[in-house]
Amino acid sequence: MSDGPTYGFDTLQIHAGARPDPATGARQTPIYQTTAYVFRDADHAAALFNLQEVGYIYSRLTNPTVAVLQERIATLEGGAGAVCCSSGHAAQIMALFPLMAPGKNVVVSTRLYGGTITQMSQTIKRFGWSATFVDTDDLDAVKAAINDGTRAVFCESIANPGGYISDIPALAKIADEAGLPLIVDNTSATPYLCRPIELGATLVVHSTTKYLTGNGTVTGGAIVDSGRFDWSASDKFPSLSAPEPAYHGLKFHETFGPLAFTFHGIAVGLRDLGMTMNPQAAHYTLLGIETLSLRMQRHVENAEKLAKWLEQDDRIEQVTYAGLASSPYAERAKTICPKGAGALFTCALKGGYDACVKFVNALEIFSHVANLGDTRSLVIHSASTTHRQLSPEQQEAAGASPNVVRLSIGIEDADDLIADLDQALAQAHG
Repeated sequence: MSDGPTYGFDTLQIHAGARPDPATGARQTPIYQTTAYVFRDADHAAALFNLQEVGYIYSRLTNPTVAVLQERIATLEGGAGAVCCSSGHAAQIMALFPLMAPGKNVVVSTRLYGGTITQMSQTIKRFGWSATFVDTDDLDAVKAAINDGTRAVFCESIANPGGYISDIPALAKIADEAGLPLIVDNTSATPYLCRPIELGATLVVHSTTKYLTGNGTVTGGAIVDSGRFDWSASDKFPSLSAPEPAYHGLKFHETFGPLAFTFHGIAVGLRDLGMTMNPQAAHYTLLGIETLSLRMQRHVENAEKLAKWLEQDDRIEQVTYAGLASSPYAERAKTICPKGAGALFTCALKGGYDACVKFVNALEIFSHVANLGDTRSLVIHSASTTHRQLSPEQQEAAGASPNVVRLSIGIEDADDLIADLDQALAQAHG
């Protein structure tokens, strides 16, 4: 699209990054199912490998289908650039990769997806990195957790599983004062509901598997760079500010400016980590994004109806949906997610663990799967699945106690969903 008019979200979700195929005139973005690309000549190849010219070398690094998706996601998030990869977990590692080094740490929220907690508390230790977990609602605790070895602050915009809303502007202010990037996982909100970069975030990560694709067909991840962080302001980020030996001393920030993180993610991250998104996955995600705003409106509408119904039911102890007036996050949601508080939340069942198991088994429309963000309504008992590896204290902090189930509300008929919940609760309570 041209740089002239400023287009609305609904237009950009269809057109950003995409142009008719110059060879065939194909209007839909083709799936470029190829591993390699022919160079014009030896000088062209050398220029590409020296990062002196932008183009296609090998599909581990760049691919035309994936490139369209990267531009579209970056545009919708208001970022300078984006790198797509094989999964949301890959996106998190790739976001940290240029920032961290052995002995360095990242300050992370206690309210995260269980797999992310395991990744941050266990797996990153193998790189010599560490994570300090804090309740990010306690801003003093966040400040206290930052030390000389800290290289980033990490949170989720709408936290999985509880649907809690992070105070992104406040966390961004703390990170900025410490000279650190704030990384926000925007998977549960999508850029339709929340724009972390506008709220002060440096980097945004996604599991594109979820709402962006929306149909439960492919896995993928994305890292979006705001382009606003000064990587050369200190010596904390040598991967971006210091000479890069693999490229004859090139300095990424000096050379690429606002696109430094994006170029590093491709030229070093994808080159060496190999967490590549395949072009067919990119194609499915592009198709999903074309209807993102329409789907998210229905997701939110249904979530509000179901959460209100559940809150009034005597068989339910608590509902954590931030779109409820009773939620402690209701006011924050109005500024962080002005178009709605998402479609992900938990409910605590009277009867504890056993009632949760019976409830999940009795549901008919809701699918019992380890996923969220599908057009279909989904359910999972986090304590026995996604958060099973965590200690009871960690489960409690993450909002995944044994008496809690996570609901991802789809776009079906809301009355049908309520009827399904009603009959399952009846079976759960005998």
